[in-house]
Amino acid sequence: MTKVLVVQSSALNETSNTRLLTAKLLARLGRDSDITVTTRDLAQDQLPHITDQTLGAFFTPADQRSAEQNEIITLSDTLVAELMDTDIVVIAAPMYNFGVPSTLKAYFDHIARAGITFKYTETGPVGLVQGKQAYIVTATGGIHAGTPRDFVAPFVTTFLGFLGINSVETFAAEGMSIADLKEESLNKVISAIEQL
Repeated sequence: MTKVLVVQSSALNETSNTRLLTAKLLARLGRDSDITVTTRDLAQDQLPHITDQTLGAFFTPADQRSAEQNEIITLSDTLVAELMDTDIVVIAAPMYNFGVPSTLKAYFDHIARAGITFKYTETGPVGLVQGKQAYIVTATGGIHAGTPRDFVAPFVTTFLGFLGINSVETFAAEGMSIADLKEESLNKVISAIEQL
């Protein structure tokens, strides 16, 4: 059984392009093997942003944490365990104002844990989340890929690589706010998904 973790971040529901494409991707993945899907919907279940207290709990050794720090760190521990216990990670990341939704950034802040999901060495950082395949599903209103405004897929790819997830494939639907391009772009991405 292949475990798939889907991280949704679009604030939209029925009209979300990343949710539509994620559903197509899951259907495609399910054809080749038995999959179980865990969905972390950041629009429906928003995470708190990192605070001074959160960072204090992160950097306090586990055996020295106070009861309050243990409570603060519980959510992050849950998210990290969820990530570690999966084979495939699907990150659905629409572009909001040239970046990922703040809900997705909050998620990344909770799973980037020194000594747990990455570590620093004399030769630089080393990711500790190994042996996973990742897919990034993006949607943008305009055309941004390959331009200086292309901040979504490169950022998510860099972040995943920092954690040790280096097998990453991106499905990018662009021009979703351009009537003449939307259908063609969606069909092109769906075709690419079908060719997996």
